[in-house]
Amino acid sequence: MALFLSFVQVFSIVITIIMSHFGQFDARTSLNVLSFGANPNGIVESAKAFSDAWDAACGVEDSVVIYVPKGRYLVSGEVRFEGESCKSREITLRIDGTLIGPQDYSLLGKKENWFSFSGVHNVTVLGGSFDAKGSTLWSCKANGYNCPEGATTLRFMDSNNVKIKGVLSLNSQLFHIAINRCRNIKIEDVRIIAPDESPNTDGIHIQLSTDIEVRNASIKTGDDCISIGPGTKNLMVDGITCGPGHGISIGSLAKSIEEQGVENVTVKNAVFVRTDNGLRIKSWPRHSNGFVERVRFLGAIMVNVSYPILIDQNYCPGDSSCPSQESGIKINDVIYSGIMGTSATEIAIKMDCSEKVPCTGIRMQAINLTSYGEAAKTSCTNVSGKQLGLVTPSGCLG
Repeated sequence: MALFLSFVQVFSIVITIIMSHFGQFDARTSLNVLSFGANPNGIVESAKAFSDAWDAACGVEDSVVIYVPKGRYLVSGEVRFEGESCKSREITLRIDGTLIGPQDYSLLGKKENWFSFSGVHNVTVLGGSFDAKGSTLWSCKANGYNCPEGATTLRFMDSNNVKIKGVLSLNSQLFHIAINRCRNIKIEDVRIIAPDESPNTDGIHIQLSTDIEVRNASIKTGDDCISIGPGTKNLMVDGITCGPGHGISIGSLAKSIEEQGVENVTVKNAVFVRTDNGLRIKSWPRHSNGFVERVRFLGAIMVNVSYPILIDQNYCPGDSSCPSQESGIKINDVIYSGIMGTSATEIAIKMDCSEKVPCTGIRMQAINLTSYGEAAKTSCTNVSGKQLGLVTPSGCLG
């Protein structure tokens, strides 16, 4: 906690703690960021106020709400919310305002994250808009200048029992929301918006995490709407609208030889509109002990999607130094069911699997995909499984 607090801050904390003990706040302390120096005019820097409010909340042995009223709050650098020393039973960050990044992309772009949550437990981020103003950084990259990598807007690391609800993320410099080494995370009713030419602006990235739910999200971005990395287990994705973007992707995998697998993933009730891909599994052509197992793609509508169903084990985009190996990722027990709509390319189903480690246990049922009003085609290599009921186009599986 900061060593020096203003009289107003100290008074606010003391009063809310006393009142909470007498039950006036329904066992919930409320801290307003304005009391810590935040300014809603969008001009005066407010990063320190958010950090100080978090530190104050962590000192309260109770349930705490950090409240951000309506207005625009300039946050030019990384804000870290760390939970290691938190005493609070639970913390809710309730945002009615808009948090805006700096016009100078380098102030934020040299940081890994904009808002990072590390080692937090029982935390809710409720509402609010995050506008990182990433367009100037994307322009720098597009012109081939020496640009920083950029910051992820919201990152959660080594945390559990977290809810992200009603958040709007605009124009992130890099990933919008990233989940790393977490357990029991729920993401609900979020909107993510960035143009299709924005590089590496994955909507939601998940890796090394267990028991994750993503429900009712609208994602428009320049990369994967949802990217699912190594070590993801027990993931439910339900009710996603994606486009523009690169679809929902497991991978890319096989970035290293020693890699955790992806297992127990369900994606259902998804809509893809003019995306580069629909439901994709991708791995680099490199030896690896990783795997993909027990994946369910259930119910999806494709609207002019370039590759509605894609497994690509020779993934190497725009790189002249691609690995010259066979992918070692074992893909097994994947079900595609209830998928319909239109493909923007002649090949609606493409499965390019490894000769060394073929794709096995692939099952398809109730598939109806067309291309420009005509029957679409399939392209399959090193894949085995079953076709149950009507599958159009057919030809991949016996």
